[in-house]
Amino acid sequence: MTVQTVATLLLVGLLAGILSGLVGIGGGIIMVPLLVLWLGFSQHQAQGTSLAVLMVPVTAAGVYNYYKQGFVDWRYAAIIAVFFVIGGFFGSKLAVTIDQKMLKKVFGVVLLVIAGKMLLSK
Repeated sequence: MTVQTVATLLLVGLLAGILSGLVGIGGGIIMVPLLVLWLGFSQHQAQGTSLAVLMVPVTAAGVYNYYKQGFVDWRYAAIIAVFFVIGGFFGSKLAVTIDQKMLKKVFGVVLLVIAGKMLLSK
């Protein structure tokens, strides 16, 4: 691994962390595209690596800040987390069977649909 690669990985992690803490995004929306565009990862590699990063409690410090201000509903978070694990398992089983080019398109469409909803909502 080159110094440039390590520096790029540090930048990806920093950007994902800042945006995760700032607006609750990071993994799919930041890390995946940057790993593909900056480091030449396949879509499958980028998605798998992004999920691997999230296995450890990387967001604990950000959660703590939101919790201190009263912005965390632990009951809702626990229910979402259980089903996130289940959905992540089945979603990844499906993703690894999809062709790289099609997976990129699916990923892009999901981002566009979510962005459109967010931009056009009241």
